[in-house]
Amino acid sequence: MTVLKPRSRKVSVRLSEEEYVALRRVCSLTSARSVSDFTRQAMRAVVKDVNREDQLGRHLDEFRDGIKILERKVEQLATKIATFKGEGA
Repeated sequence: MTVLKPRSRKVSVRLSEEEYVALRRVCSLTSARSVSDFTRQAMRAVVKDVNREDQLGRHLDEFRDGIKILERKVEQLATKIATFKGEGA
């Protein structure tokens, strides 16, 4: 099989024997071709979730900023209404 994206970086992790056995068991249950493939897939899933959370955080910040702008405008309108009512009395 030709590798379309050659992998040139290596990450090394020390595992206990129990951790390695558990990892191999999960690999066979998920039909991963190897421990490396399974680990790579798991890493991609974690990175994707983190990126998604970052995007949600940005959207939440934008929403909060919009709410603050609306609150200021409501306060300005309330002040103008109060002023108008005061002039008419």
